[in-house]
Amino acid sequence: MAQFWSMLVSFCGRLVASAVVFFVGRFVIQKVMEFLGKSHLFDKLEGTVRTFTLNAIKVVLYVILVVSVISILGIPMASVVAVLASAGLAIGMAMQGSLSNLAGGLMLMIFKPFKVGDFVEASGATGTITELRMFYTVFTTLDNRVVTVPNGALMNANITNYSALDLRRVDLTFACAKSEAPAHIQDLMIEVMKANEKVLDDPAPFARQSGGTNEAMEFTVRAWCKTADYWDVYFDLTQNITEKLGEAGVKAPAVRVLREEVK
Repeated sequence: MAQFWSMLVSFCGRLVASAVVFFVGRFVIQKVMEFLGKSHLFDKLEGTVRTFTLNAIKVVLYVILVVSVISILGIPMASVVAVLASAGLAIGMAMQGSLSNLAGGLMLMIFKPFKVGDFVEASGATGTITELRMFYTVFTTLDNRVVTVPNGALMNANITNYSALDLRRVDLTFACAKSEAPAHIQDLMIEVMKANEKVLDDPAPFARQSGGTNEAMEFTVRAWCKTADYWDVYFDLTQNITEKLGEAGVKAPAVRVLREEVK
């Protein structure tokens, strides 16, 4: 009984000590994370990378705390490591997809094919990146829908980043009757593009005949603008060139109607 009471007192002492260490350690971790969140140490990091770094630091601190508590309780670390290894293997096999998404999130944060605020097309989704999480990336589409894409799928897909560069080219196609003079049509289109303040002078606007049929001529129009002005220039040129051709009396291409006689 004396040995039993001695062991019980020793265990209770370790239990109390471990509880004190746990609560004090958790309080210290919370204060450290609050300090890191308010400090300027990570200001140079992109928003998502900054959040991920802070979360990683928090996880490491809690792991150190848990190991310290286990050590105070007197539990053999070899047994703990063996249990954690077995549990980690089982959890890893059960969460292969989630781990793939986690690895994809890490790769996206390291290589940065896009950042929050970029307009991106990837893995069947097109929209503005609003959030890059550890497992998923959130898109907001042009019609204001929220699309969540797993990071593992993004890392294995072709990614088109429309916001990566400062300039973009607007490509449009117009058609008119075969009887019109190509040079006149080109001059009208160039005039409209030069009148648009958002169309850049360098590279110069482009308008040339690029094809046609027996009834129509086809013209390709190309105009450079700032990436942020792309859609404004796209719709402005589409409307203004159409109106300019109409005001100049340019005829639309003839339409051939094919009739099939059913006997």
